[in-house]
Amino acid sequence: MTAPVRSWLYVPADRPERVTKAFASDADAVILDLEDAVAPDAKDRARRHVLETLASLASLPDRRRAYVRINAPDSPHATADLAALAGADPAGVRVPKCEEPEQLRRIADTLGTAVYPVLESALGVENAYALATAHPSVAGISLGEADLSADLRVTTSEALAWPRSRVVVAARAAGLPSPPQSVWTAVRDLDGLRADTENGRRAGFFGRSVIHPAQLPVVHEACRPDPDDVAWARSLVDTVRETGEAAWVDSTGRFVDKAVVERALWLLAADEDPNVKEGQTS
Repeated sequence: MTAPVRSWLYVPADRPERVTKAFASDADAVILDLEDAVAPDAKDRARRHVLETLASLASLPDRRRAYVRINAPDSPHATADLAALAGADPAGVRVPKCEEPEQLRRIADTLGTAVYPVLESALGVENAYALATAHPSVAGISLGEADLSADLRVTTSEALAWPRSRVVVAARAAGLPSPPQSVWTAVRDLDGLRADTENGRRAGFFGRSVIHPAQLPVVHEACRPDPDDVAWARSLVDTVRETGEAAWVDSTGRFVDKAVVERALWLLAADEDPNVKEGQTS
């Protein structure tokens, strides 16, 4: 099992110097943003720089970290985005303000790469499972909470409890990874970021989108499983390998079966740093 992605760092695609810094950071994934971070008159320049960046990374390990966020599917900019990216082969493409499965299918067929719908409206949340299963190329789903809050006309985080649970359940029902949390916009409030990320992990999320490199170590640390849980998982997996048992009662009196073993394997994967090369330590 490969290590799950902890951090998705957004960077404006029209700012080459920031893109360079983003790939020099410890972000597990870098999202070259063509949408909100780019002014309308800079969209063409941003697209050109995305293609130049992907070409420069073609034979490098960083290519697996290079994602793109296109413009909203119903915007005039999205057509140009899809034309530019067809055949460019980024690691994946985030599709913002996604609502309709058929719309997502057309995008996936056009791009021929992994797609990640972002649900930012009431209709998107209602269609969460349909979007998660719309196409074999759907590799993950997530919420865009700022736009969603505006659409729902809510002003508190608690009001998003149901949409958050909805996207977690839809993702796992579709066999997708646990969804990453939305951006924490209070960039300097690292304590709040840590607490919110830890709460999100307990609620079924894993990792989150970030907008500043200073947020990365906090998110990575918050995503690391409790050492006691890791020790339990390692002991359980070792027992499976040694005995070959399919189900048993462990030394604490807890029943262990396939689902528990899969949870243990996931914990061990989550404890790994995906950016640490073989022979290095984290």
